[in-house]
Amino acid sequence: MLYRETGQFKSDYAADQQLFPIRQDRIAIIALLAVAFLGIPLAAATPGIAGAIDFNYWFNGVLIPFLIFSLAALGLNILTGYAGLLSLGTAAFMAVGAFAAYNFELRVPGIPMLLSFVLAGCVAALVGLVFGLPSLRIRGFYLAVATLAAQFFVVWALTKFAWFSNYSTSGVITAQKIVVFGWVVDTPVKRYLLVLAVVCVMALAAKNLVRGAIGRAWMAVRDMDVAAEVVGIPIVRTKLLAFAISSFYCGVAGALYAFAYLGTVEPAGFELDLSFRILFMIIIGGVGSILGSFLGAAFIVLLPIFLDLSANAIEHTFGLALPSGLASNLTLIIFGALIVFFLVVEPLGLARLWQIGKEKLRLWPFPH
Repeated sequence: MLYRETGQFKSDYAADQQLFPIRQDRIAIIALLAVAFLGIPLAAATPGIAGAIDFNYWFNGVLIPFLIFSLAALGLNILTGYAGLLSLGTAAFMAVGAFAAYNFELRVPGIPMLLSFVLAGCVAALVGLVFGLPSLRIRGFYLAVATLAAQFFVVWALTKFAWFSNYSTSGVITAQKIVVFGWVVDTPVKRYLLVLAVVCVMALAAKNLVRGAIGRAWMAVRDMDVAAEVVGIPIVRTKLLAFAISSFYCGVAGALYAFAYLGTVEPAGFELDLSFRILFMIIIGGVGSILGSFLGAAFIVLLPIFLDLSANAIEHTFGLALPSGLASNLTLIIFGALIVFFLVVEPLGLARLWQIGKEKLRLWPFPH
């Protein structure tokens, strides 16, 4: 009964086309942002609550990686979900962003940290443009194989040319201290707030982007590129723009991954396995959905934690310990099973299930 549009009248096109046209959605988003920006940091600063909950673990091990992977999944969703172009090089573009931000901070004295992140995203966008050129001729599985070349080439280049890692013998780089507008980001809660602010701004930009002319062009190319070209959509510019913007998002996510999450990274940390994890996020969360990127990232990040807690609870309650080999591979088994489940039952993922639930609430108690 609470989720109804009764009495909410729209008298102009701006009200009808606003980002969240239903009042309850706007209230929910404001409440969610208030909890994320104010509630969680205040709870972490409260001695009684902080003594009962290990907030350092939740910031470093759950919330920050969830937000960073959400941003990377959002970049891949722009390319695959909205433009219909398959890519298996997401981790490579993240690596470009991480190493580019490191080198900007290292070699350009006094450059602002946020500007380094933006420039790192631009470098990743240029690399994405180069590897997006095959999309002008090929599509589908063949395009995925072409982007797979970016994955291997970028990791090889970062390992082969020591200049990228400042001639480190091991190829490992240590991210510089984060300073934003004179504010030293040196605690888990500060890193969390920085990542949260960046992700919120970029998610809002993506939401508005896919609702505009560019997003409609991407979806037209995704549905049928020949028909899109017939009606006047420039195919070359549309596809390359999708690769550039997607790689920009992944590059910024890679910079945050290095500076705000791990602190120390190496090219081997951006292997194909990471690209597949991000691909799983958009499959499970929902292809062609901004919300699906966040739901998929939350699922992938929280599932191993849930499995560990469940295994420990079973062991303490029933005295049954899972074999070490089974416990280590159980997450991969469930990932594969869930991907098959969503492809068969609900190809649009968790976001579609959420949308169906909202539609049921709007119509309840009527059947249709």
